[in-house]
Amino acid sequence: MINFQPPEPYLIDADVAKSMQEDIQTGDITAALLNDDIENGYIIAKQEAVICGIPWVDACFKFLDPDIQLNWLVAEGQHVAANTVVLKFRGKARALLSAERSALNFLQTLSATATQTARFAKLLAHSKTRVLDTRKTLPGLRLAQKYAVRVGGGVNHRMGLFDAVMLKENHILAEGSIANAVNKARSLYPSTPIIVEVENLDELAQALETDCTRILIDDFNDADMRNAVRIANARKPLEVSGSVSLERLQTISDAGVDFVSVGALTKNINAIDFSMRLGLAT
Repeated sequence: MINFQPPEPYLIDADVAKSMQEDIQTGDITAALLNDDIENGYIIAKQEAVICGIPWVDACFKFLDPDIQLNWLVAEGQHVAANTVVLKFRGKARALLSAERSALNFLQTLSATATQTARFAKLLAHSKTRVLDTRKTLPGLRLAQKYAVRVGGGVNHRMGLFDAVMLKENHILAEGSIANAVNKARSLYPSTPIIVEVENLDELAQALETDCTRILIDDFNDADMRNAVRIANARKPLEVSGSVSLERLQTISDAGVDFVSVGALTKNINAIDFSMRLGLAT
């Protein structure tokens, strides 16, 4: 079952407060021209998407109008067709228009992340291979985008530099060998995941003899990737990284690796087109 659990509310509120501050600052001088009447309105998805970001949208509108009525017509993680009305609302006109851009920014970005992830997850659904995200997230939106990856059917890699050890070329060079680097990391962090990045089959063989948690095979060609799976023989989970595209997923999953990490889930996204209108949806 996909974990849809969003970040804690106070973290979402912090995202929203920062967005509102940078947008409104001393006040929305255009919205101030309006009578602050109670208005109906709606948000429509103008293209196909996996919906993600409902908690952030709610928080944006409630930041300025705690009494707003929000009626979501879709669920988080739901796939919708183009021209689907996703939300109807009723609230103060000034608050609605002042919160509009921040609310849509969160919705378009997180839905784009979930939609992109869903494309990869769908192509891997027949296999044991699972798609991982990376740390290549938008500044300040790490938790939000990693939540969106889960909504889209992906799995989170480490959240940051604090919750897993990732030993790369320079770390290994500094310690003299893969074994030395893993042993030192394990002595310092007995229960923390340790991931070793290897660049060839010889390094893979070395990593397999250590107490690492997972091995990342970086930029292996297809033949070497298949050989890596054969050599590992399920002794350690293998993660493929580098030169990963939708077109290559079938080859990767057929090789039998456990994970594939894809920076494009969070950095190569096209915002989903949503539009907000006042009035009743037709």
